[in-house]
Amino acid sequence: METHIDPGAGLSGLRAANTLPQDGTAGALLARIWNPAAGGPSPAAVRADGVYDVSDAFPTVAGLCEEGDPAAALRAAPGVRVGSVDDLLAATVDRPADPGAARFLAPVDLQPVKAAGVTFAASMMERLIEERAQGDPGAAAAIRADLEEALGGDLRSLRPGSPEAAEVKRRLVARGEWSQYLEVGIGPDAEIFTKALPLSAVGHGSRAGVLRESEWNNPEPEVGLVVSSRGAIVGATLANDINLRDYEGRSALLLPKAKDNNASCVLGPFVRLFDGAFGLDDIRSATVRLEVAGADGFTMGGESPHGQISRDPADLVGQLMGDHHQYPDGAVLLLGTMFAPVNDRGRPGWGFTHHQGDVVRISTPKLGTLTHEVQHAQDCAPWDFGVRALMTNLARRGLLR
Repeated sequence: METHIDPGAGLSGLRAANTLPQDGTAGALLARIWNPAAGGPSPAAVRADGVYDVSDAFPTVAGLCEEGDPAAALRAAPGVRVGSVDDLLAATVDRPADPGAARFLAPVDLQPVKAAGVTFAASMMERLIEERAQGDPGAAAAIRADLEEALGGDLRSLRPGSPEAAEVKRRLVARGEWSQYLEVGIGPDAEIFTKALPLSAVGHGSRAGVLRESEWNNPEPEVGLVVSSRGAIVGATLANDINLRDYEGRSALLLPKAKDNNASCVLGPFVRLFDGAFGLDDIRSATVRLEVAGADGFTMGGESPHGQISRDPADLVGQLMGDHHQYPDGAVLLLGTMFAPVNDRGRPGWGFTHHQGDVVRISTPKLGTLTHEVQHAQDCAPWDFGVRALMTNLARRGLLR
């Protein structure tokens, strides 16, 4: 698919025009910013005339999301104007470590980031390939052809946990073809794992990380649902659930190493809160688009239509949270992707992997566009601002009450 990123531009071209949703600031757009005038991180409202710090009313994003109607609460908060979207975007890219620069951060704070895996038939096939290849990208093409012949049919029509899915499982077990990925792909229980701890995600305009040692990795463009402690889905954001295919392929027990590294979870640009004009049905019908452009001139694109998801987003939230598991600060749940790039980049038969300097662009009309650059995780800014630092900062600002 054609891409629209200038491979030589890096992150320098970020503007409100290529970041905001298609309807601009019509929605209730919740950001999180570093505000030097306030002396720390703040929830912020993105409005037609600029970005407003609302920390005086809501010291944390998690606290705002606990309101009965978060969208109305954000709109009602007067706030203090910090600057234009373009001003903050420029500082985000050019001055990412400057405590004197107002800039965008990942748009959530105290919520852990969880992720649902193998929620699309296409990505399930790629997990099976990784498992059989045991981390060797050169073996993927032959395994893909063999699996397509063995599985046959279209698994997208199967409802996970249904009698029909159980019958497919029975037949596959008899053939010796069963796998842990098929179990979570069509079985009754979803795979839900921890992608990132509170405050560890990076945001729009960031440098995001893959391990220097990884030779087979890819972006995973997804929608993240923002969920309150009551289990209410209050909004959504875009995400990149960056994955190291060689590590997970060697062993599923290496999933934490494949998924959770420095700067390996990207969220943003904003949380769009649910209101009368935007809700869960918009997520169910969304198509998430991915574009990658390398400094070497390589380009790649793809799409992940949520109409093909195997498990309904509300069902996934029900498996995440309930009387079996509570999240007192709420959570973010990434819904998975059907995008798994197979086109070669470099060695024939080895498929896609990231190069340093790749620019990744993830978009859908009602959530806007999340853009970031890829670097080695070891070279990205270290995660050094955690919950203890946030509480200390808020106490110093007189916002804990």
